[in-house]
Amino acid sequence: MITNLNGYFDHALLYPEATRGQITRLCREAIQYQMFGIAINPFWVKTAKSELIGSDVKIISVSGFPLSANRTDIKVAEAVRGVEDGADEIDMVANVGLLAMGEYAEVEKEIAEIRKNLPAGILLKVIIEAPRINEQNQIEAVKSVINGGAQYVKTATGFFGGATVEMVKRLRLAAGGHIKVKASGGIRTLIDALALIDAGAERLGSSASVSILEDYRNETR
Repeated sequence: MITNLNGYFDHALLYPEATRGQITRLCREAIQYQMFGIAINPFWVKTAKSELIGSDVKIISVSGFPLSANRTDIKVAEAVRGVEDGADEIDMVANVGLLAMGEYAEVEKEIAEIRKNLPAGILLKVIIEAPRINEQNQIEAVKSVINGGAQYVKTATGFFGGATVEMVKRLRLAAGGHIKVKASGGIRTLIDALALIDAGAERLGSSASVSILEDYRNETR
């Protein structure tokens, strides 16, 4: 059994109807359970920053989320402003239409543009919305993420399908150790979480983090 499961979690609240009270609760849960970070929409980064003062919990903001088809300059601005507001990491959504068309050089170019505008110490994770593209697109997308200079490939936003064990294994193999894999979307149970980690995920994004970690505690007592 993994001894630091809490350290895998980006505790997520990315629904459009999220409220200030829910963001505050998210932050406090992440502190209580010693999760790695919280994943939130850009509007809430300043609120989260004030709630997390003195904690080690990281703030993950998003860019181009969840539809992916924003102009590149808008994605850049959103990522940069997220960091200015207090984010430690950015999860950007690659242009899924370009991936589906096989225009990987354009995807790589966009990733690189965002990467060069962020401070070196800010992690960049790229969501490829793997449930919406075929297996070959997924493999080629990973190459674009590597060449674009990001540090992680992420399975999905969770709005259009979720991570599977087979998907994570495929992305990890394609990554070849050059970048890491974050699994996100549909991770609702302890069984889900452990299976995805075993498949090669080094970070998990979930809105069910608390219930998963409670089950984990109960099993390890």
